[in-house]
Amino acid sequence: MPANKACPVVLRHTTELEVLAFRHPLAGLQLVKGTVEAGESTAAAAVRELAEEAGVQAEESRFLGLWHSGFSGQVWAFHECRVRVPLPESWTHFTADDGGHQFEFFWHPLASPPSAQWHPLFQAALGLLQERLLGAGRDA
Repeated sequence: MPANKACPVVLRHTTELEVLAFRHPLAGLQLVKGTVEAGESTAAAAVRELAEEAGVQAEESRFLGLWHSGFSGQVWAFHECRVRVPLPESWTHFTADDGGHQFEFFWHPLASPPSAQWHPLFQAALGLLQERLLGAGRDA
């Protein structure tokens, strides 16, 4: 089954590897993710979703793989996206998705387990990213 969701992964290296995440006002902590439109590549969808949901301009730099989420037939394509300007510690962005929401962006240390505030589907997605980016069996 081809991917029908794109998940842009923005990383930064401070004292540890961190991934861009946000607080959804109704659905907990999440990663940026959205639907791949007809005729659109998953890489293009990842870049578009990052701009729409976070207000961040980027380019796709590396395909990180597919994930069969087990939720509503969703197959996610993870793409690392490179941002050319430094991003702040945190910011808010208004997105028109689902009637409009104010998303609060922050950096999550990738090696840290997700708290209960993370939406369960995104807890699993974070686990996959930890495995692919930090390596299986790595001491966290």
